[in-house]
Amino acid sequence: MTGLIGRTAADLAQALASREISSREATQAHLDRIAAVDGPVHAFLQVDAEGALAAADAVDARRAAGEQLPTLAGVPVAVKDVLVTKGLPTTAGSRILQGWLPPYDATVVSRLRAAGLPILGKTNMDEFAMGSSTEHSGYGPTHNPWDLDRIPGGSGGGSAAALASFEAPLSIGSDTGGSIRQPAAVTGTVGVKPTYGGVSRYGVIALASSLDQVGPCARTVLDTALLHEVIGGHDPADSTSLDEPMPDVVDAARLGATGDLTGVRVGVVRELSGEGYQPGVSARFAESLELLRAAGADIVEVSCPNFPYALAAYYLILPSEASSNLAKFDAMRYGLRVDDGASTVERVMGATRAVGFGDEVKRRIILGTYALSAGYYDAYYGSAQKVRTLIQRDFDTAFAQVDVLVSPTAPTTAFKLGEKLDDPLAMYLNDVATIPANLAGVPGMSLPSGLAEDGLPVGFQILAPARADDRLYRVGAALEKALESRWGGPLLARIPTLTEVAR
Repeated sequence: MTGLIGRTAADLAQALASREISSREATQAHLDRIAAVDGPVHAFLQVDAEGALAAADAVDARRAAGEQLPTLAGVPVAVKDVLVTKGLPTTAGSRILQGWLPPYDATVVSRLRAAGLPILGKTNMDEFAMGSSTEHSGYGPTHNPWDLDRIPGGSGGGSAAALASFEAPLSIGSDTGGSIRQPAAVTGTVGVKPTYGGVSRYGVIALASSLDQVGPCARTVLDTALLHEVIGGHDPADSTSLDEPMPDVVDAARLGATGDLTGVRVGVVRELSGEGYQPGVSARFAESLELLRAAGADIVEVSCPNFPYALAAYYLILPSEASSNLAKFDAMRYGLRVDDGASTVERVMGATRAVGFGDEVKRRIILGTYALSAGYYDAYYGSAQKVRTLIQRDFDTAFAQVDVLVSPTAPTTAFKLGEKLDDPLAMYLNDVATIPANLAGVPGMSLPSGLAEDGLPVGFQILAPARADDRLYRVGAALEKALESRWGGPLLARIPTLTEVAR
């Protein structure tokens, strides 16, 4: 991949700062790429060419006036459609919010604008972030640029596919049970779920409030760190926001890029490997461990005995919180309203929710409402919360022994579109390795670790203690450097060309 669209965000930022290129040129190049290839990829739901170019021109004018600008000023970014954007349609991938124009920006969006990043548009996603494949979008599925017949992961498949197809150098995702990390794994990109509370959730359309976390996505570890630095930090508008300094993730990424991990203790989670993992996934994971060992890390096996119960606990906690959060979509205040002559509010609400919500959303609302109902609350939701506590204790025990934990990000590479739509339980199993981090609120990263036997990308997951996001970037950057030396360049250099993707 050549030209402006093939450059990393860090490279673009440097070229912009030296005035080698303008933000308008960089933004227009990505808008042209979107126009050329997004038809078959369908990474975007909304493209805001006018707004992006206006923001780019504003950055160029400020730079020409000699103003000192933030590092990423002028570098374009794509935003998952779960974050509200003033004056730009925000749907959370659902028909029930079709055409809704928010009157305000999410805090993360405000920070992107303040840092001078032109927003290219809003990316496709599973409806209300419920899914592992972006096939549950109310506006049609996104396709994986590595193979257009396969899924790009979910729920943030649009944000990951935009990176892998070189439609954007940076993107924003959200991660409730793996929706940043799993798409990163199957598209050969980098995605980070920060510590819960490390990035503001104000203006994020909630799925499960105790699990949701916004995070950065990019094609390199350093680019992801640079974006994390922009969006992270305390927000008084978010009651769950951590009121403390954010770790220096950019310095950690640069330190890791030296390739030295001497003294770093890496724990391999016994319960997140073995049976059920595709052979190529396991092989790339083992190779990555050897590269970490060669970089000086101490590799040890640790046990987290309650991790096998995480999936079941998650799929009781998430639907319960979703049932509550989605009750506000009642056809009375905003969004879709279906009025078929119904005479009561209840009938209008029922008709609207029947049409506006997709099957997966209805499935989880019904499950969550049942789990919260009188007589079942303690047996289901209450028990799941007890399991959550046990999982948090597993992390505490493990991190007393090691600095980071590692595992494959997902048990398989990208499966074919439609392959698991009729089997929700099989779909849910894709998140088996990522869910524990959300239940405990700890940060996690996925970065590409090579290609499996089917020629598709594999992800390597790194987990760190809460508030120690910098450890992800140090270890991730060191592994990225070692892998690229082995491959002879970035993994994404092997992705299909423009002609092949656009075909």
